Amino acid sequence: MTFIENEQARCQCYKLLAGCLYQPEKDVLIEEKSLENLSRLLGFVCPAAAPFAAKMKDALLKYSTDELLVEYAKLFVGPFELKAAPYGSVYLDEGRKVMGESTVKVMEIYKEEGLAMDRDFKDLPDHITVELEFMYYLAFKEIEALEEKNTEKAGYYLDARESFRQDFLGKWVTPFCCKIKEGTDNEFYNALADCLAAFLAAPNGNILPDRLLNSSVRM
Repeated sequence: MTFIENEQARCQCYKLLAGCLYQPEKDVLIEEKSLENLSRLLGFVCPAAAPFAAKMKDALLKYSTDELLVEYAKLFVGPFELKAAPYGSVYLDEGRKVMGESTVKVMEIYKEEGLAMDRDFKDLPDHITVELEFMYYLAFKEIEALEEKNTEKAGYYLDARESFRQDFLGKWVTPFCCKIKEGTDNEFYNALADCLAAFLAAPNGNILPDRLLNSSVRM
């Protein structure tokens, strides 16, 4: 697999994992083969996480949509105390509060990249799905630059993604996933927690920009 192909696979993993953390739509996940694709792609970019995606696929078939929705609400929505609050600031800032200092910093990073929150999106900027989709965006822009043979721009987005992982998402994803596992016996969400933690623990890689377009570079 070339470096570009590797990054394309990693890019899609961010998107697929984000999709698994939205309100569950069992039929859509099955119809689009989301978990099969996730398992296959992780086999290339993060073999440690791939078995958990396979477990997610098997577990999904054990539960009805209503059962998944109930568990999703208990973990991430409420109305009572969230068992696994899906917001970075709860884990990064003092007082376990939302819209903390880290949230403001994340918003500034989005703005620096020319991004703004969709007005139809009713959640917070440091929600797990938003941060995963931001990682997807940075990976997509890196791939776009590689295809344009712009190594400097590609290196910028590769570095930006790794910095965001190290400074924000990577710092809180492990305690978040631990909260999921503490808060539920649901096999789908347990496997999702393990998959997400393993994937985000793996570094993006540190490939020198002048090697990015070398077709002989294999991963």
